[in-house]
Amino acid sequence: MLIILAFIILFHLASVILLFVATIHNAWWIVSPPGRDVIYTDLWYSCNATCIPVENSHTADAAYLQVVQATMIMASILCCVSFFVFILQLFRIKQGERFIFTAIIQLMASLCVMVGVSIYTAQKNSFHVQSLQEGTYGSSYVLAWISFPMTLISGLMYLVLRKRK
Repeated sequence: MLIILAFIILFHLASVILLFVATIHNAWWIVSPPGRDVIYTDLWYSCNATCIPVENSHTADAAYLQVVQATMIMASILCCVSFFVFILQLFRIKQGERFIFTAIIQLMASLCVMVGVSIYTAQKNSFHVQSLQEGTYGSSYVLAWISFPMTLISGLMYLVLRKRK
């Protein structure tokens, strides 16, 4: 039982780390124009040698980008909260009960990741100026998609998991 508990904790921590890296790192969109430096764009900035804010990110025209920013931050927060709730429930709930509250929070984090990355996928051309639209998805985007099934599986594990002696 101790090995299963360690695996669940490590799996949860891995999904938290993936979410943080995907949210913070500036490689959601990569543009490499011929003869110029590679431009990395995240949810807030476009960077090559210097970083500039994403154009119109604070206006109503970029509401989709603001939703992606909010859902990714919310997913990171919910994933951390569910870990702390799991640790609390590990010591507080009675033997034989399930970790339902932890599972609900983790599944909400999974939903936030899915919504955020799906919106980014659907609206990627509306976020970027014309010169940045001919790019490819970056590593942070891929990590965000990888963190979705990890948080989903983690939430489902908490639904099935019972506290044992």
